[in-house]
Amino acid sequence: MRILISNDDGYLAPGIGALAEALAPIAEIVVVAPDSNRSGASNSLSLDRPLSVQQAANGFYFVNGTPTDCVHIALTGMLVERPDLIVSGINNGPNMGDDTLYSGTVAAATEGYLFGIPAIAFSQGEWGWAHIADAAKAARDIVQRYADAIASPYLLNVNIPNRPYEELGPPLATRLGRRHQAEPVIKSHDPRGREIFWIGPPGACKDAGEGTDFHAVAAGRISITPLQVDLTHKTQLAQLAKALG
Repeated sequence: MRILISNDDGYLAPGIGALAEALAPIAEIVVVAPDSNRSGASNSLSLDRPLSVQQAANGFYFVNGTPTDCVHIALTGMLVERPDLIVSGINNGPNMGDDTLYSGTVAAATEGYLFGIPAIAFSQGEWGWAHIADAAKAARDIVQRYADAIASPYLLNVNIPNRPYEELGPPLATRLGRRHQAEPVIKSHDPRGREIFWIGPPGACKDAGEGTDFHAVAAGRISITPLQVDLTHKTQLAQLAKALG
């Protein structure tokens, strides 16, 4: 199996190092990741400047761009052989509910999915990298046990509780929960007195009931949510067609 690994925390992040170490014994891996933290980059491509690819001492490749840039470059200009699987993460913190719209971790996996390659995004349920080696071991289990369990291509969003491997409950198939509206921006001033704004924290959980990713992770279970890219609102499409005659 050939696996392309990327992330949004950057090629030096503990999460991608642990994931690459866990997957190397079972696959031929290539790591192509951003040169720095690109959290929240979503599916953005860098179209206003050229991008460069460099190789670190540990063999990882790093790009001065977004997670989507990394996977796009790997698939369209770097790799000689097409990977069998795209794996992204392990992210420092959760990507559940509405987070998936902003997540660079999910975006890297999505780019592979758009090329017709199965893809899995891995995140931890809490920030701080606690039990990252255990999360990587759980990620390897999922790749080995479930990579061929559903029709390909697929896009899976996986969130792993920050717990020792032995304390992780069995994976659950979940749907995305929902968050409340995000908190207001945080206003401040730069050294020259100009007003600046920091994006505020995400909203609290709004829909975290049974069956959601939030509920599964809170219960110590690994959440696996299949995602799709089609944003068409089917009901409103029919209503619009009717209104337009």
